[in-house]
Amino acid sequence: MQNNHLRNVAIIAHVDHGKTTLVDEMLKQGGAFRENQAVAERVMDSNDLERERGITILAKNTAVQYGDVKINIVDTPGHADFGGEVERILKMVNGVILLVDAAEGPMPQTRFVLSKALELGHRVIVVVNKIDRPDQRIHEVVDEVLELLLDLDATSEQLDSPMLFCSGRQGTASYSPEVEGTDLKPLFETILDYIPAPEADTEAPFQMLVSSIDYNEFVGRIAIGRIERGVVKQNQEIAVCNFHDPDAVPKKAKAVSLYQFDGLGKAAVTEATAGNIIAMSGIGDITIGDTICDPSAVEPIEFVKISAPTIEMTFSVNDSPFAGREGKFVTSRQLRERLFRETLKDVSLRVTETDSTDSFNVAGRGEMSLSILIETMRREGYEFQVSPPRVLYQEIDGQKCEPIERLVVDVPSDCVGSVIEKIGSRKGEMLEMNPVGSRMKLEFLVPARGLFGYRNEFLTDTKGEGIMASVFECYAPYKGEVSRRSSGSLVSFETGESVTYGLFNAQERGVLFIGAGVPVYAGMVVGETPKSEDITVNICKKKQLTNMRAAGSDDALRLTTPRQMSLEQCLEFLADDELLEVTPENLRLRKRILGHADRMKALKGNK
Repeated sequence: MQNNHLRNVAIIAHVDHGKTTLVDEMLKQGGAFRENQAVAERVMDSNDLERERGITILAKNTAVQYGDVKINIVDTPGHADFGGEVERILKMVNGVILLVDAAEGPMPQTRFVLSKALELGHRVIVVVNKIDRPDQRIHEVVDEVLELLLDLDATSEQLDSPMLFCSGRQGTASYSPEVEGTDLKPLFETILDYIPAPEADTEAPFQMLVSSIDYNEFVGRIAIGRIERGVVKQNQEIAVCNFHDPDAVPKKAKAVSLYQFDGLGKAAVTEATAGNIIAMSGIGDITIGDTICDPSAVEPIEFVKISAPTIEMTFSVNDSPFAGREGKFVTSRQLRERLFRETLKDVSLRVTETDSTDSFNVAGRGEMSLSILIETMRREGYEFQVSPPRVLYQEIDGQKCEPIERLVVDVPSDCVGSVIEKIGSRKGEMLEMNPVGSRMKLEFLVPARGLFGYRNEFLTDTKGEGIMASVFECYAPYKGEVSRRSSGSLVSFETGESVTYGLFNAQERGVLFIGAGVPVYAGMVVGETPKSEDITVNICKKKQLTNMRAAGSDDALRLTTPRQMSLEQCLEFLADDELLEVTPENLRLRKRILGHADRMKALKGNK
């Protein structure tokens, strides 16, 4: 039996191809807002970080009413590092809308997410978005999408997927690129006609797979998922089990409150039937991948194990001379509790204890996902320090293997040489090279550690015009040593406050990261030098005053503007013997060993 008044659909695409903007328009045209309601742009990106960066980090649910049919829409992240979110969301839906930029065409994340959807046998609606871009190339992009479907062994039905041409910003869709649309009706109609209604066996005992977790201070963890079969009522007795742990005794619990998604909010309901996507609170330690079912029929649903993390960083308690001055939460107990709380929400994150009680290894899908965690904790008032990112190796058939990324770069034709040279030195292999107008699209397979710190160099080499995107491909045998950074650091010699006179002398050695009047401590990294070894500078040195006058002694000292580094740039800059001190107010780069004499001894001992 099918529930024909319901459709469950996910929107998947590469980062910045316009998913969230399209959902905005679908909500507006589906009547989720009043006529005169003031609506923020990209209304689904609800947290501050998402709004600032213009990316979606967490998969979110919403619902639109079209005629007498309720369409549950899941807006998913497009960034490869949040792929863990996408994989499990696909279990909740019956079909996907694949969004492709009319100028950029299919990108690595498009490939990654689409392959997951095709594996699950989902129906696909292809939407070519941003057709109003001046540099659009619709017909070539359509061919590229078909090539991608062929590449991924799509079935003949999936190859015949309907194609629509949209402008998410203007809220229009049409069946042909030549005809201009007026609204999103063609998209809604295609969803109703092509995406199958969920199977709804309301007679069988209740069963639901938890695909996502929300957290609320008042009710604790909220389980979100699609009801596979049966009916659930408020305060009903339920049992919790897991497919990957078949011997465990099912946990008894109670469905304290049930919610269905309605527009941007949740509406409390007293019962829900099969096929609906619901949220349920009342189960304390529920996790993603658990099955909630009727105590009389405990049957766990199979769940894809989320791909293992590939990158790890060490988070530790801040032990610099300035520790505890700016943060609200500074102890190892608070840091531990916060990191383990994050694993409740993010399944692709793994936190492990180390030999020391003050530090924890945090493994994730990529630098981006870990930097988002660092920035979120920093805003909450945490103070800690992190090590440079490192890749996680695996032993496969007795061979040491490392994660390999598929990298796609789109660069001006005159920059191709320098990009190929740099990626070659980082042990990358070129797969293909295609001209796209006056630009070149290159595809490489590169070790993940080869991409650490490359983004800044890449932007310099392409004069800021290059686009690069990568996604995890596979594990392959270790490729050998890759140099991390060719430049050295300017290190502060003593603790104090930076002075213009000291900075003026230091700026001849390289680029500075700080200006005058900034508190510094011995061992803090204050700049970068083009030389390969570190240089110790005394930036707290004051000019010794005398009563003798000399020509030129009263010249005004002019400092060059210091380089302001973002969190990602700091993580990219870190050398193996450095740490990043993160506080709510500052980001400070520092050496692991702060004392100059101790550092020299350690360096001599390693040689």
